[in-house]
Amino acid sequence: MNGIQETNRSAQVTHHRSVEIDGINIFYREAGPKDAPVVLLLHGFPTSSHMFRNLIPALADRYHVIAPDYPGYGQSDMPDHTKFAYTFDRFGELVDRLLDYVGVNRYAMYVMDYGAPVGWRLALKHPERITGLIVQNGNAYDEGLKEFWDPIKAYWSDHSEAHRKALYVLVELETTKFQYTDGVSDVSRISPDNWVHDQALLDRPGNAEIQMDLFYDYRTNLPLYPDVQAYFRKHRPPTLIVWGKNDKIFPADGAHPYKRDLPEVEFHLLDTGHFALEDKADELVPLIRDFLKRKVG
Repeated sequence: MNGIQETNRSAQVTHHRSVEIDGINIFYREAGPKDAPVVLLLHGFPTSSHMFRNLIPALADRYHVIAPDYPGYGQSDMPDHTKFAYTFDRFGELVDRLLDYVGVNRYAMYVMDYGAPVGWRLALKHPERITGLIVQNGNAYDEGLKEFWDPIKAYWSDHSEAHRKALYVLVELETTKFQYTDGVSDVSRISPDNWVHDQALLDRPGNAEIQMDLFYDYRTNLPLYPDVQAYFRKHRPPTLIVWGKNDKIFPADGAHPYKRDLPEVEFHLLDTGHFALEDKADELVPLIRDFLKRKVG
């Protein structure tokens, strides 16, 4: 029976689609039965729904899985940053519109890195729609922004050109590779295709300016934290924390505070770094499937 189940999972088909919303083509991956419980996968920086390419078929036997790319990422449009507002508010609006387009009004969310502030906006706008949360290195607490964020906070302080230029190192190949390999004990588990893929997209003319705009806009997430934490306390969404504890960008300091507001949270720190799915999928997927089966259906 286990062999049959594994075969069914590996045979899942992922569809690659695009829809125009407000004049922007939004790309998304979709798999699984349309009448199944929905799992929304929200990617981080500097990647795209590509980060979920292995998780999607591992869930699609039982769930309707949707994974969009934000504007400026992956296969979605990349409008000029002087003509389009690259903000987390805008990303949240576009993902919300995408869900309306595909007819989804109830869903669990997997939020990671930038996916967390996008997801928190959806949860604050539609708390009744959220059936569960899977949080993987996605921040909702001041304690989670440590030394890595100091140069970005300096940019927040004055929006100066000097502080903006100091952040260009964050879109260079060395940093992209660092995000995948730092804190990983067995780097042979990490496909180099990851940073080659991400860097090619970061290197597109104009993309670095988009990333600088988003680094600056990240400051708007911090004032939302009290509202997000109040949402946790009031609505008590079933929540699974699966966090790479060696991550320097979103360290485990930001994972523990979830326990304050979600006493029943299921909490797992994994011996890996930022992109935990890349080397710990063999641990993550069983935890995620078990959680979704018990809590979402």
